[in-house]
Amino acid sequence: MPKINFLSADGSTYQVEIAVGLSVMEAAVNNGVPGITAECGGACACATCHVYTPERAALPTADDMESDMLEFAWEPKDASRLSCQIKVSDDMDGMTFEIPAEQA
Repeated sequence: MPKINFLSADGSTYQVEIAVGLSVMEAAVNNGVPGITAECGGACACATCHVYTPERAALPTADDMESDMLEFAWEPKDASRLSCQIKVSDDMDGMTFEIPAEQA
């Protein structure tokens, strides 16, 4: 199982192991990582699982629904994604996702 990292706004880091095919949001929620509230449970309907992805990360691009929802995210950037829409793969082992200081 790949291990992914979360970097919180206060500088705390969390490393979690998660099964391939689950979402980055599930990795955070299932392991008690603070800052990912995921109010809609992964339905791409709330922007409370917003993360910043690593530069040049080889991730699938956001679809139209996710892109529209990111407009409601707190301080979105080019690297913003909803973690509920990113499926974990073996290629993500060691990848770090930054959690914004606030969620929408």
